[in-house]
Amino acid sequence: MFERTVQREQLPGLAMGVVENGDVVYRRAEGRRGDATGARIDDDTLFKIASNSKAMTAALLARLVQQGRLRWDDPVRRHLPSFTLFDPWVGEQMQVRDLLIHNSGLGLGAGDLMLWPEPNQFTRQNIIAGLAHLKPVTSFRSGYAYDNLMYVVAGEVAAAAGGKPYDQLMREQVFQPLGLTRCQVGAWSTTAVGNVAQPHVRRAGRNVVVAPDMETNPDAPSMAAGGIRCSLNDMLRWMQVLLDPDAVPGWLDATQRNALWTLHMPMPLGERQRRWDNAHVAGYGYGWRLSDLDGQWKVAHTGTLSGMYSSLALLPDRKVGVVLLINGEGENARTALMQAALKHYTAPADTQGVEGWLDKLGQAHPSPAAADDPLAATRAAPRASATALHAVQGRYRDPWLGDASLCPVQGRLRFSVDKSPRLQADVLQAGSRWVLRWDTLEPTAQAWLQPTAGPVPTLDLRAIDPDIDFSYDYQDLHFTRTGACPDRERPRR
Repeated sequence: MFERTVQREQLPGLAMGVVENGDVVYRRAEGRRGDATGARIDDDTLFKIASNSKAMTAALLARLVQQGRLRWDDPVRRHLPSFTLFDPWVGEQMQVRDLLIHNSGLGLGAGDLMLWPEPNQFTRQNIIAGLAHLKPVTSFRSGYAYDNLMYVVAGEVAAAAGGKPYDQLMREQVFQPLGLTRCQVGAWSTTAVGNVAQPHVRRAGRNVVVAPDMETNPDAPSMAAGGIRCSLNDMLRWMQVLLDPDAVPGWLDATQRNALWTLHMPMPLGERQRRWDNAHVAGYGYGWRLSDLDGQWKVAHTGTLSGMYSSLALLPDRKVGVVLLINGEGENARTALMQAALKHYTAPADTQGVEGWLDKLGQAHPSPAAADDPLAATRAAPRASATALHAVQGRYRDPWLGDASLCPVQGRLRFSVDKSPRLQADVLQAGSRWVLRWDTLEPTAQAWLQPTAGPVPTLDLRAIDPDIDFSYDYQDLHFTRTGACPDRERPRR
């Protein structure tokens, strides 16, 4: 099962582990880290666990609740007085618990461009201030829409209540008492820590490292939402403690454990989940997705960052846990391998294995025909000249993403966001439309640039690919011109 997944999905590296009744019954790590040494992955290699960080943030808050430093129903403003939202009333009413269950009323992934792509220059204070400019798409607590920014707020609530920075609290309250000896959070030296997997994407049939680590991993604002890194051994230990309270007596009492795994916000139940899992209910706890799988209780989460995928699933009544860590484009691999592993316990008569689940995924998402390629109109688009869009060139500002430029640079028209070094693009002309082709992002991240001339020109961005990752929340941006391009960049006419 492990080998076939790696081979069929052409993964650069995969780590997988299984816990049963407190014991590690399966542990395997294969592939290459992708660093300059060419070294192979092992059980101690660090992976980005991405949104599986949310469960650790929730556990940290549960520890603080248990210690009497905060309550789940505390208003967020009790700990962060400056916190506000587009609707001030919602900002006043939002409780700590609301930060964890995706019920804010914001749209899917709203404001994520302040978190990713990394690295960038946004601070947690920038992100919290930016929330006041993000318009909701539904009313407060009326429905589920996955977001990351509220977890950034949750991390700052923990820091305020705990009297220490989030990363220090995470090490003291979670990593150290549980024995998660390799997990990293905050700023840390990749050289000193060593053995770190690098993210990969598929290009021209090869796995290529993208956005490799610098010598020092920065204190990224995303850490409470998705910035923690752990090894396979760490994640196996994490599952052991989650499944058995006696593994670390007193670390979390029954009340707080129940709070984490209580369904606080209903989630839409997809058709595939109904068919594949025989599921009847789905919802979000504190940092966890909760559902039923073949009549058994399932507690799980996934994590996705560019070039990194993770998945962790628990069957608490069976005291079973499965974890997967991938340092490449592994969405189908993650889904199929986890499904096959869990079905071993919930539906042992199911013999289709990982190959069968991969086949089903392929049938559900066949390779698009050339005629259906949303980027077809942009592939041969030429670069715009330095004089293109002359009437709207200039410096711009979006209320939450900040300052940007649409200016000529070295003979061509460029768009750039000041605080996000990877949001730098050439402007292309595709017929009567304008395209942003980012320098270092995947081709599917391209966006339409929609300028509006007038007394005060504006710029809007829209995704080209309808299946773009939701964190590219271009639809929430609206730039207004604030001034001319610097003299050195003005085109000569």
